[in-house]
Amino acid sequence: MIERQFFIKGREISSNLPPYVIAEVSANHNGSIARAKQTILAAKTAGVDAVKIQTYTPDTMTIDVEHPDFFISEGLWKGKTLYELYGEAFTPFEWHGELFSYAEEIGVTLFSSPFDESAVDLLEKFNVAAYKIASFEIVDLPLIKYVAKKNKPILISTGMASYEEIGDALESARSMGNYDVALFHCISSYPTPLADASLKYIAALRKEFNVQIGLSDHTIGNLASVVATSLGASIIEKHFTLNRSDGGVDSSFSLEPDEMRSLVEDTKEVHTTLGAGVFERPSAEKSNKVFRRSLYFVKDVKQGEILTENNIRRIRPGFGLEAKHYETLIGTKCCKAAKRGERLTWKHVELKNH
Repeated sequence: MIERQFFIKGREISSNLPPYVIAEVSANHNGSIARAKQTILAAKTAGVDAVKIQTYTPDTMTIDVEHPDFFISEGLWKGKTLYELYGEAFTPFEWHGELFSYAEEIGVTLFSSPFDESAVDLLEKFNVAAYKIASFEIVDLPLIKYVAKKNKPILISTGMASYEEIGDALESARSMGNYDVALFHCISSYPTPLADASLKYIAALRKEFNVQIGLSDHTIGNLASVVATSLGASIIEKHFTLNRSDGGVDSSFSLEPDEMRSLVEDTKEVHTTLGAGVFERPSAEKSNKVFRRSLYFVKDVKQGEILTENNIRRIRPGFGLEAKHYETLIGTKCCKAAKRGERLTWKHVELKNH
């Protein structure tokens, strides 16, 4: 079966084209709208297809309490409360109009991950081109249905999700009449060790759900994204920052501008190497067929003489009869005289069907 293709602002999302590359700004604006705009421009300059932000506030994500349940106990953000983390990382609602206008001005697609219905309502004001559902929200089926009703493409990350949960998310979107859905293979570990990248899941997701499959890549470097492209990923998402040394919630596993440029170029090149997926020899090979072996006379042969291993051979170039006919022709009578170095043709032999 062929996965359903769809479009984001006129750009086809399918395996027919190189991966659609998304630079995830996330919290890497470090609390500055000026830096957010600089990051969007740098991503555009690096050649990405789209830039993504996240739309929430601490109060739409959680509540401000000191209860142990609300403390992060491990990983990059150990010791913070959820409210503290989201207070440090969020992109204020008040910035969105300016950021969407700026992206339109410089000619790059901007969209977002909404984390509740109020975020969706805000994004609809800016005619957002697509929606991303974060891994942690894949189980929020009411949110997915609310997004799906907006009739925009939906990109769903699958980190931590079982097949049943992924199926439920897809069905929730489709129940609202929205079939323009892609799934992102994703490992929700920040950063993700390469040994845990599990890129064969890309093929497994495609087989199970028959939709476009992307990669939300939290590994260090570009290797996983390049390999995912070779496995047929049609979308690549990677966190992006101006400079990791500036710090920030997500900076440690984010690409810098030169690295993002390399990612865009490398995934395009890898896609080019894959070809069309049908067995058809490329035209670049055609001229080299003359260097195959074929059948030639290596001694002068008179009419009526028997062809033997001594007077014909399989040698280069490839203008004579194909080498596969050699054993058939040994022992047959030559019906036309030939000189040494002359190519052997069907005119030299009397065989049925030739």
